[in-house]
Amino acid sequence: MQSAKEKIMTINFSKKWIKISLHILVWVVLITLPYIVNVNRSRPPRPLNNDEETQFLRLNFINYFYLIAVFYLNNKVLIPSFFYKKRYVWYGLLFIGCLLLSISIHSILFRILLPDLNFNLGRTLWFNTPSFLLTIAASTAFTMISDRIKEEKRSLQREQENMKTELSFLRSQISPHFIFNVLNNIVALVRLKSNELEPTVMKLSGLMQYMLYETDEEKVSIKTETEYLQAYIDLQEQRFGKKVAVKANIEIESEFDEIEPMLLIPFIENAFKHGVAMIERPEIFIDLKTEDEFLTFVVRNKFNEDENEIKDGASGIGLANVSRRLNLLYGKNHHLEIEKENGWFNVNLSLKLTV
Repeated sequence: MQSAKEKIMTINFSKKWIKISLHILVWVVLITLPYIVNVNRSRPPRPLNNDEETQFLRLNFINYFYLIAVFYLNNKVLIPSFFYKKRYVWYGLLFIGCLLLSISIHSILFRILLPDLNFNLGRTLWFNTPSFLLTIAASTAFTMISDRIKEEKRSLQREQENMKTELSFLRSQISPHFIFNVLNNIVALVRLKSNELEPTVMKLSGLMQYMLYETDEEKVSIKTETEYLQAYIDLQEQRFGKKVAVKANIEIESEFDEIEPMLLIPFIENAFKHGVAMIERPEIFIDLKTEDEFLTFVVRNKFNEDENEIKDGASGIGLANVSRRLNLLYGKNHHLEIEKENGWFNVNLSLKLTV
């Protein structure tokens, strides 16, 4: 298998050859089109001997180098420095200057290479002006299309960087809430001098390792993510004991499916935060299943409709921002429903793991 570096080199090599091939294609068209449009282009005013035939072909060949220079002069200098900056008068004057220079160079070369032939300015204009105009038109179109593609690429890169920055910000906001809950759990165990303290600390250590080192990846395996969720649920069950009825079911069809890290935990955190205090016989149901690269996730908890809860500013990003994160990552490949009904807070999420 190719390494990441080799893949990048292969992509860059392919892009380079695509660019070179495009330039070659443009020049094949520019060189052949005048002959197709005007079959008399390569014919001199009278029959030539072998030496004159060679010199005439050499004249045309040298003229193409001038057209190549005009093409890239327009591409690199005239359009960026004059046309894009709306200095149209200067652009027009330089355009005419290049055309006159083209005719002048052609006339000088004609007299040097074919001294026995009479130079005809009208014939030269007739044959060279279309090639010059075609070269300028092709150069202008090529430049504008290339610049448009580059701008769209830069715009896409900026959008991707902004998305990465926003996702990193959202993810960093999730972590303090989780740490706060688990540390409260450990404090309770210390006060109770529980035998569960050591395994709890070890479990927390594993969770912190996951949060610090593995969540920097764009995606993690669904197995790793669900182990993290199950560990969090275990810690909360340990904290609340029989005070809260927790029913959790996690079924994974394939361990190789991947998901954005720490995407589901805010829904479970929310259930334990708002589904426990001041509620008679609190209950929390969690159901997670994966099948055919689709994930379905349901979280239900009782809540107190009469309680006017004041949100803790340090408690995390809230479900609204989780929804924003889902939109950024999965777009139309997910469906999220959040509703309150008959004293129950319900979250139903379905998403396609492979996007």
